Amino acid sequence: MMLSWLRPTLLALLTCAAASAVQAQIGHETLKLDAPKPNLAPTPPMGWNSWNKFKCDVSEKLIREQADAMVGSGMKAAGYQYIVIDDCWQKSRDADGNIQPDPERFPSGMKALADYVHSKGLKFGLYSDAGALTCGGRPGSAGHEFQDARQYAKWGVDYLKYDWCHTGPRNPEAAYTIMAKALRESGRDIVLSICEWGNSRPGRWAAPVGHLWRTTGDIWDAWKGKKEWSHGMLDILDMNADLWSEAGPNGWNDPDMLEVGNGGMTHTEYVSHFSLWAMLAAPLIAGNDMARMDEPTRRILTNAEVIKVDQDPLGRQGRRIWRQGDLEVWVRPLAGGDRAAVLFNRGDKPADMAVTWEQIDLPARLKADVLDLWSGKKTPAVAGRHGGTVAPHGVLMFRISPVTH
Repeated sequence: MMLSWLRPTLLALLTCAAASAVQAQIGHETLKLDAPKPNLAPTPPMGWNSWNKFKCDVSEKLIREQADAMVGSGMKAAGYQYIVIDDCWQKSRDADGNIQPDPERFPSGMKALADYVHSKGLKFGLYSDAGALTCGGRPGSAGHEFQDARQYAKWGVDYLKYDWCHTGPRNPEAAYTIMAKALRESGRDIVLSICEWGNSRPGRWAAPVGHLWRTTGDIWDAWKGKKEWSHGMLDILDMNADLWSEAGPNGWNDPDMLEVGNGGMTHTEYVSHFSLWAMLAAPLIAGNDMARMDEPTRRILTNAEVIKVDQDPLGRQGRRIWRQGDLEVWVRPLAGGDRAAVLFNRGDKPADMAVTWEQIDLPARLKADVLDLWSGKKTPAVAGRHGGTVAPHGVLMFRISPVTH
């Protein structure tokens, strides 16, 4: 996330001073990661984050409720495991400089809350920032990286979303490498989610550093368009279309969290959103109120066959291979020789579409079994092409499995 107000001069000065102190103190050693990146994300992480729905209105009561709902709704059974508290959980630092949660909102402390999340068979995540302050004006981690990492490990944190507000002149690669080094020396395996908004093209440098990296500014719960620093779903999709070569197991492009169920798009548009994020091999981080989601939202977020595409162990991000006006074909290679294909209609009228076997590098005469991942319909021994009528703003999503017998 980014600030929606002008940065005060004092905060900018504090940021620059903290950043300079970190660089002066640690210097070039920060670029040497002695320990290899732990293999914590062989497939894209799946979980939930508080920001899209609740912004700064977070509390231990809310987090316990969402953890309960992740289990009770079937989200955990579908593969979701991380419960991540975004900005505004922090309040201050104690006399020794240790980061402290807001005592009014988190009276039991973070260790007790992490223990509760873990008791549900889930994993616990927190948010911080590479600047002196977070985007919400809370204490950031600049100058405190190793201290914060030790604190997170002590609390039982499994996932850190690390933002980029108030960073002044800091170099992103160097700043994120410092935190990566701190996490690896903390004594606990912690996923590092790089949230630098794609400004420095992190896919070119982040693979040794983090497990996922944001490729754009924030998502906005809308079909398309820009709102301050945030982008609609279509705009985010287009900004990720050509980044497919930069992602793979244990290092994922992150087009930002899911907006499914938050009310800004239609059901059809949310189906498209979820389908296309699966094609992008995107982290599936839900951003809705799981405790109050309706059944259509639950069915989208727990669609086992679409999640299976997202979590495919080959780890190859899908590509847009054809586009004509508002119509597009996206293809993703899957382990074992299968293909996932999405026929996508951006337009306002229904459209008849098809994907041909040549488009997905299969012989035209080859027969393949086709599974429609939303209707569940199976069509055996199809040769040459497959398609159908695609609703406005909708998709058809198929798993195409060559017949080998």
